[in-house]
Amino acid sequence: MNQSSSITWIGALVTLLFFIGCDSGANWRGNLLSAPMIQGVQNVAQINESIAKLPALESLRGSAKCDVTVMQIEYETPGVKGDERSNASAALLLPSGVHCPSKPYPLIAYARGTAIEKAHTNATMRLPDIQVLMAVFASQGYVVVATDYLGYARSNYPYHPFMHADTTANTVMDSLRAARNTAHLRGITLSDKVMLTGFSQGGHASLATQRRIEAEHTGEFNVVATAHLVGPYEVSKALINGVSQPIGGVQALVPFQIVSWQKIYGDVYAQASDVFNAPYDSSIETLMPIVNYPLDLGKLPRGTPEEAKNAMFKPAYLRDLVENPANGTIVAAKKQDVLGWDPKAPMMLCSGKNDPVVKFFHAQDAFDDFRSRGMKNIALVDVDKNIAQTFGHVRDTDMSTYLREYHGTYDFQFCTQVAKHFFDAYQ
Repeated sequence: MNQSSSITWIGALVTLLFFIGCDSGANWRGNLLSAPMIQGVQNVAQINESIAKLPALESLRGSAKCDVTVMQIEYETPGVKGDERSNASAALLLPSGVHCPSKPYPLIAYARGTAIEKAHTNATMRLPDIQVLMAVFASQGYVVVATDYLGYARSNYPYHPFMHADTTANTVMDSLRAARNTAHLRGITLSDKVMLTGFSQGGHASLATQRRIEAEHTGEFNVVATAHLVGPYEVSKALINGVSQPIGGVQALVPFQIVSWQKIYGDVYAQASDVFNAPYDSSIETLMPIVNYPLDLGKLPRGTPEEAKNAMFKPAYLRDLVENPANGTIVAAKKQDVLGWDPKAPMMLCSGKNDPVVKFFHAQDAFDDFRSRGMKNIALVDVDKNIAQTFGHVRDTDMSTYLREYHGTYDFQFCTQVAKHFFDAYQ
């Protein structure tokens, strides 16, 4: 081992011992469990080069002000039962450089969309989501923490509690605590301003986090603005719509939810064969998130969404799910609905009206729900016109690609940029 490696190793060990030793009773949540690891650095020129390749970010061309360091952090967070101690990892994006704003940085918690691969981590320099977060937020003077959630990446939790509002709120909140711990360790000054955002599954997670913070943790987190992007906020309605009008991926996303809730509550179904057809009933409870990816994708049915749905699910179960309010899956799903409360922080909801995966009614219903009780601090943005103007040539020449990219690429990039403009007013 050379001298440089030895110094690095000793520094990491000291950091690890410090944070393992700082447990103080109930204040363990968000404690760092290992030394933060630098994954890479992109300078302003590299970030501007990335922006130039993203048509949705045309207005940000050449706008990067900060170099960005991407780190992976690992922190303590509870499992489903609340009192069980587990761990999660996250990406932390840190701005720096001579042209970077010198004032204290606001802190953004970002909750990502669904990933099927268990090894998926946000702390990957070339991950499209991270490239966009660097371009839109971190290179503009925001610190961003993006959790991997329980059950992914470095987390040793035995499964991922998919679409479980309480757990994802805990994991996101604890990522904020871990980010603050890391910033302190590295001598980075944060302002007291916290912002929350998330996309798709993460839109649901970020809204659940806002609800939890505003109900229980306003003294700890000064949430000044939130932007929830293309999320399924009324999960029970989304589930019924998803089996009545199946979307691409129905054979993975819906079983992922059902099996997750069965593990959490234990009463969603009596046995897997009550819900799933053979041979899927024998493997679906341990399949997702997928360890042997992409090989084990072959354990899911293929075909059109309708064909995949029919291959996966028992017809009697699907009828009961749609028609019976006491259906075990629907009862569990209603516990994950995140509407029906009064947000305090200014909120922006964003989606594209032709998104084929998480449909626009989710954002509209959330907007209408909050406004129905007199909440004036809620905005709703539809980016469909921006998408059509920028990617209309794809729609006109290759509709299948347009529909495939609409949700995860077009909607994500445009709504993230809208979130940035919204946050700028509160930083």
